[in-house]
Amino acid sequence: MVREEEDPKHIPMGIAQLASIAINAGHQVQVYDQNAWRKDDAIVKEILISDEWDVVGIGGITTAYASIKKIVKLVSRCCPKTLIALGGGVLTSLPKETMKWLPEVDLGFVGESYKTIVDLLNALDSENPNLENVKGLILRKNDKIIFTPQRELLHNLDELPYPAYDLFPIQEVYFKNSAMMYSEEGMLATRRMDINGSLGCSLVCKFCYHLGIIGDMRYEKNENGEVDRIAFDEEGSFTRNIRFHSTDYIINQAVYLKKKYDVNFIYFLDENFMTMDVYSKRTWLKGICKGWKEAGLVPKKKKDGTWDGVYWSGTSHATLCNPEILKIMAEHGCSHLVYGYEHFDDRILKTIGKGSNRKTNLRSFFWTLKAGIRPIPNQIIGFPTEDFDSLRMQMKAWDDLGIVTKPHFATPYPGSLWFTEYRNEILDQYKGQGKKFGLSDDLEAYVMDLGDASRVSAVISRNFNAVELIGLREMMMHKQYDKIDQYEKEWRQKHGIKPGQPSTLVDEDISKFKKIKISA
Repeated sequence: MVREEEDPKHIPMGIAQLASIAINAGHQVQVYDQNAWRKDDAIVKEILISDEWDVVGIGGITTAYASIKKIVKLVSRCCPKTLIALGGGVLTSLPKETMKWLPEVDLGFVGESYKTIVDLLNALDSENPNLENVKGLILRKNDKIIFTPQRELLHNLDELPYPAYDLFPIQEVYFKNSAMMYSEEGMLATRRMDINGSLGCSLVCKFCYHLGIIGDMRYEKNENGEVDRIAFDEEGSFTRNIRFHSTDYIINQAVYLKKKYDVNFIYFLDENFMTMDVYSKRTWLKGICKGWKEAGLVPKKKKDGTWDGVYWSGTSHATLCNPEILKIMAEHGCSHLVYGYEHFDDRILKTIGKGSNRKTNLRSFFWTLKAGIRPIPNQIIGFPTEDFDSLRMQMKAWDDLGIVTKPHFATPYPGSLWFTEYRNEILDQYKGQGKKFGLSDDLEAYVMDLGDASRVSAVISRNFNAVELIGLREMMMHKQYDKIDQYEKEWRQKHGIKPGQPSTLVDEDISKFKKIKISA
């Protein structure tokens, strides 16, 4: 798969982890990383016909569906006797639909595959393989698509081997793309690699999707007792299975990367660092920092701007961080933290399950700066009840913080609460697109169109259309309050809103989230 929105900066950890697991179980594995190499079809064909493969495994996130579809067809033509397996979020988010859209795919991995990969390969090596006995798969049988029993999650992440980094072009591609434009140290990084220290998040953001890795996935049966569909958490009913590596595992992995690859920067891919720290009663991050120091990894800058040791970075949350832990992290090499602030309007924040507000967002920003860490605010516009006042609140916060950001657009990704809620509206927006582009249906057209939310796909805003959102974002970034004021007058006239009435087409319905269940 290829993530076309950016250069190849991150080794695909899912494939790297599964490759390592399969190798440790005695299976032979080779990897071709198309996202890294980005070669044309002729080169990919040469690779596919260079050997006789038992299984070709392809994986990726939903936004890579277009490239995955292309590669699947290429594999089918070049390796007609080879089993094609698909995994990752692209499959798990819409398993039956994806199997319908990609008839060349023989089977799919549903949810977490740490155990499934070995069971599948062992079954294929047996004399009479029966894949229906392998948990966590979706299969084709007699012109039907069936699910095997649900795969349980791996409780102890420390059982996992380190990813098979050596199977990927580290020197040729990934080190060359080490720089991250978030902090001075990030920009100067020349040998960056990634670690995934945890899985999951305790929050219930409507735009987010976890696809089973936090216990949020259910197998639903039809009247015949057959598993008919995969469903995820719904509003008012949430389950969170919090899992993280021990601090010893993480430090040993960091030392391994330093010794073997001489890394000078490590990026933690964790969805939310602070969730794990809070769940561990504030011991996890302190343990990582303590171990970083004991292992001699705390960076020391030289006069030429380079450093000994390893800088690192990750993610944070406005309500879960505090000055004490931020200070400790900074002292042990943390250079920047990405904050999913999303918005600075309390009315909007109350509707998305973020658990934060304008005050906590602003406070955490300055706490982080004071600690010596660069805070990186992620922003979104185009929420369902977004209006002119909420856009101005975003801009006012940027003024207060002395920053400018380029917001993403609110996007209902498959597997998210938003996708469930707005599925019919999405199909209305893409009506006829499937037929127009020769696809299976209009939903596939939407998935083909999905990107990283830096551009508009399906719009869920009730007040603004796609053209308006793009234009408003441009004016926001240039601090053009006057232009936004002028457009609001035109917008009110267009929609027949009388003087004194709010500039909105909808009545507010603030979602109230029930207390969620968190388990180890």
